[in-house]
Amino acid sequence: MKIFRNISLKKYNTFGFDYRANCLILPKTEEEAISLFRGEIFWEKPLLIMGSGSNILFTSDFKSTILCPEIGGIKIEEQDRENVLISAGAGVNWDNLVEWTVNKGFGGLENLSLIPGLVGATPVQNIGAYGVEVKDTIEKVRAVSIEDGAITEFNNNDCRFEYRNSIFKGKIKGKYLVTRVYYRLTTNPLLKLDYGSLNDEIKKPGDVTLKNVRQAVINIRRSKLPDPKIIGNAGSFFKNPVVSSSAAESLKKMYPQMPAYEDQSGGIKLAAGWLIDQCGWKGKRIGDAGVHDKQALVLVNLGKANGKEIYNLSEEIKKSVREKFSIELEREVEVVGTI
Repeated sequence: MKIFRNISLKKYNTFGFDYRANCLILPKTEEEAISLFRGEIFWEKPLLIMGSGSNILFTSDFKSTILCPEIGGIKIEEQDRENVLISAGAGVNWDNLVEWTVNKGFGGLENLSLIPGLVGATPVQNIGAYGVEVKDTIEKVRAVSIEDGAITEFNNNDCRFEYRNSIFKGKIKGKYLVTRVYYRLTTNPLLKLDYGSLNDEIKKPGDVTLKNVRQAVINIRRSKLPDPKIIGNAGSFFKNPVVSSSAAESLKKMYPQMPAYEDQSGGIKLAAGWLIDQCGWKGKRIGDAGVHDKQALVLVNLGKANGKEIYNLSEEIKKSVREKFSIELEREVEVVGTI
């Protein structure tokens, strides 16, 4: 287990902000996490659990302890002619896992290619893209109680999955460290290609295969989203809002070109990026805090912006969308620090 004191968080958040933390702990195994929570090692409260920092907006130094699991390992737990159960440690790079499943011929995660972050964050956030949410593949989540180090396994229903949400972001937020996630995949993939531009992109490589679906998703994401290694960002900054059918119908009358999709909740999901673009924000910057010029859903650090400047920009965007569409955008990233 690695423990650092008074450490810069610059390489631990994809915006690249150079804030500091009093303490950073990197457990490499579940056993190390258990010993930590059983009081065998001192740590200062409160505790912030995070992965690669790809969904966090720091706005100040963190005057306490941050925990980033580095638990690795990918396993095939069981397999039959149609299904396979795999598991991965919380510290496994998410896209590396997706690539591994595709190379094995296991279907279910290919639409979630190139999403930044670690495996441990996937059930917390219920990540999703191109018509797929990770909740549709998760069988169970193994976690350690921060209070006493006890192991608990949460089945799919226990996780209370919703759009970009779960019990880990709600009722038990901050009370458990996810150590391992189990995914139920298929050996006879049923490919989902009917979302957005994916259907058009998949035609370019030729045959419709798992590898070509993954490559199509990667191509689309790279054409629209900035690489955080080059331009600091946290991917999609806002959630796509879900409105009632009647509200969507009224908006459609005023804006016939507005993208709208039926949501599992029964409402209508709108594209937050489109709403932001209609308010004139795409490509706009205030100092070094800006909106990406190819995808208005992404806020970027164009050089020397700080977290508060990105936060203030997000507030201005929310205000514009509220005034123009009477829709309240919700941030997808977690804001950590003083405002």
